[in-house]
Amino acid sequence: MSTEPSHSEPDTEAAAEVVPDPAADAPENPEVPAKPLLPKRRIGWVFAVAVVFWTIDLVTKNLVTANLEGKEPVRILGGLIYLQVFRNPGAAFSMATGMTWVLALIALAVVIAIIWLSRRLRSIGWAIGLGLVLAGAAGNLTDRIFRAPGALQGHVVDFISAFAPNGKGFAIFNIADSAICVGGALIVLLSLLGKDYDGTSTKDKKKEQA
Repeated sequence: MSTEPSHSEPDTEAAAEVVPDPAADAPENPEVPAKPLLPKRRIGWVFAVAVVFWTIDLVTKNLVTANLEGKEPVRILGGLIYLQVFRNPGAAFSMATGMTWVLALIALAVVIAIIWLSRRLRSIGWAIGLGLVLAGAAGNLTDRIFRAPGALQGHVVDFISAFAPNGKGFAIFNIADSAICVGGALIVLLSLLGKDYDGTSTKDKKKEQA
């Protein structure tokens, strides 16, 4: 019987299991801050605003053509506004007269572009602005498609003459034109303030890059 002490092999697998892994407890990229959560998509706002103002534009045009066609201008608000029907074959301020079909195609392109961009919108301000522009473009496009003298040749119904009748004080326009101007101005203002359509701010992006 041997009295020499026995030497067993070390259990390497057990030792490997208990060896701490410093990298496992370390935070991932501690110097890189977590990205902030983006706001919700605002596509619903675009179409809600567009439907409301397109409806207002259509209703007002139908009312004035039914009640004021061929009549003298109606003076309201102390002469600030005159209501009269003017059928415009051109663009705003009677520009591009005789190019009705071209203007119709441009309006159609604007509508498609806004619908495509709206999928990426996360800013309520941008959504409202684009919704107004969409309503205006769709409102005048509806006239060019469905009103006389024919499809893509239809004349836009203008009926608001500011400051004086017959457009002598400023111009004759409609709700669609107003929606385009207000929506465009809102988008320009948001851009100047550094507010992007995706809900982020250019100022924040510059801080991250710095």
